[in-house]
Amino acid sequence: MSITVNQIVLHQIIKPASANIPANNNNETENGETATQNTQLETVLRQELLPITAEAEQFMLELHQAYQNKTKGYGVFQEQSRFAQSLNRLLEQETDFLPFSYEAAKLLSSELAKYAFAESGTFVLCRYNFLATDYLFIALLDSKASVLVDEKLEIHRTQYLNINQFDIAARINLTDLRVNANSNRYLTFIKGRVGRKIGDFFMDFLGADEGLNPQVQNQCLLQAVSDYCQKGELSAEQSQAVKKQVFDYCKGQINAGDEIELTELSETIPTLNQQPFADFAAEQDYGLENNIPPVRSALKSLTKFSGSGKGVTISFDAELLDKRIYWDDMQDTLTIHGLPANLKDQLQRLLKNHN
Repeated sequence: MSITVNQIVLHQIIKPASANIPANNNNETENGETATQNTQLETVLRQELLPITAEAEQFMLELHQAYQNKTKGYGVFQEQSRFAQSLNRLLEQETDFLPFSYEAAKLLSSELAKYAFAESGTFVLCRYNFLATDYLFIALLDSKASVLVDEKLEIHRTQYLNINQFDIAARINLTDLRVNANSNRYLTFIKGRVGRKIGDFFMDFLGADEGLNPQVQNQCLLQAVSDYCQKGELSAEQSQAVKKQVFDYCKGQINAGDEIELTELSETIPTLNQQPFADFAAEQDYGLENNIPPVRSALKSLTKFSGSGKGVTISFDAELLDKRIYWDDMQDTLTIHGLPANLKDQLQRLLKNHN
């Protein structure tokens, strides 16, 4: 698949090597990061948009694909967001893309300058279309040092943009923003493994708060499926079969890069008590969206039990409970019949060495 780039520009935010942060002007942020108003940053603005070439479109296609594979959160603009106000002027054609990008770059530089971790980066702004949807992509990319060999087989140092590994980026679904005033998911942002932390400044730059929470949506979906099976008075084996069907559908959506469609999911599992799952979920008011971004880690609990602590990690298929694996709640024990061959081999070698 290809994308159609409409407008793209690059600017640079540079932290001079001589920039120092006076210790007596530092403040502590909520995340424990050191903030200061004295980090010296320079903003280098490109004087015209980049031409739309094959190289520019390939550059954005790679960024788009890398972004698709990131763990993302969803957001909405705050009422007083300066970025949103500037974006609205662009969408209303009251300003052009280049001056809009200048305002955004200066706003980002101003926000980033408050923090001790401020570093140089290339600011990317691109408006593009993918699968009949208009997007605005925003990112701050790091540069990496490397070497190249020229046609004379001579070695030179070079800098390149790290377009496969980046943590500070957001994307606005302009189509959704335009047609759905109540949307809570038109803005996505990269969500780091250890929380937002450094990325907090990027959300502050956008003037955005978190919107739809995919983790909560997935947990609510799991609860709805469990309650649906219970109300249908299914046996343990029948319930597990339904959960396996739900998991297989969700896994297929993940592999295809699609979201969970509640109505479509409902059609893949049995109707219980003459009530489709979608109707049951709506009637019980789980707060489920019609389309839910799947979270693989959360959905695994449909077919697996797993946990870790005190040096022990255990994971097994749910269908093995009361067959090969038995749980004694009173004794706080699991009894496993038929150990995995590789685990058994390790234990036997250990026993042999001890003897």
